[in-house]
Amino acid sequence: MKSDQACFDELLAIMKRLRGPGGCPWDAEQTHESLKRYLLEEAYEVIEAIDTNSSDLLKEELGDLLLQPIFHAAIAEETGKFTMQDVIKGLCDKLIRRHPHVFGDMEISSSDAQVENWERIKKAEKGDERKSALSGVPPHLPALLKAQKITEKAARVGFDWEHVDQVMAKVMEELHEFEEAMAEGDNEHMEAELGDLLFAIVNLGRFLSINPEEALRKTISRFQTRFQYVEDTLHSQGHQMNTSTLEEMDRLWEEAKQREAEKIPS
Repeated sequence: MKSDQACFDELLAIMKRLRGPGGCPWDAEQTHESLKRYLLEEAYEVIEAIDTNSSDLLKEELGDLLLQPIFHAAIAEETGKFTMQDVIKGLCDKLIRRHPHVFGDMEISSSDAQVENWERIKKAEKGDERKSALSGVPPHLPALLKAQKITEKAARVGFDWEHVDQVMAKVMEELHEFEEAMAEGDNEHMEAELGDLLFAIVNLGRFLSINPEEALRKTISRFQTRFQYVEDTLHSQGHQMNTSTLEEMDRLWEEAKQREAEKIPS
């Protein structure tokens, strides 16, 4: 069996071959910019593999995701900017530097304390680049995840509620303001108030240690499963959704929920 280093060297060699003369035209044409979409797609496919609880699928998808930094490093090396070895060395140095309680003599007793120390070290490393406590959140994150990170950063400097009841009251306040905007019929006002409501709900999730992005993904998955059950059941009865009544579909929807609760396979 090949060693880890031999496998890694082979992977780098394959990428160079694909990008080199006589290699693959598609691989040779790719740039950092053109590969952005694939980086996102592969990351989400890894998440999907985790959700399926399949080790084989996760192994495959992690390989696809690993290809992306290999690809970007190969492009960078061709122009003399950096190599994959530079990427790995930089990561190793960062991990050692930001874990002084493991690789040094600092004592840290909890994961929360480590998160605070990590942020403190990161801020010192960035120097004047990050003047705001909210700096460092990638602008292209999904909105729910971005909102969560923003509220986490604000909380770290004391801009936070003391009790969950206060957060819940804020959610209800924003809901009431959204209802008022709906009564006005002003779309721009409704959009603003809906955004405030969503942001407050994200903050509630963060306060309760619930990841809003993950919570919504699971809700979407449940919706899809139940919707499919309604579709399939109606089809087996010779009906279509667009010709069925809402009462019929709602009854089947409740059946689907009951089957989930009883863990009955579809």
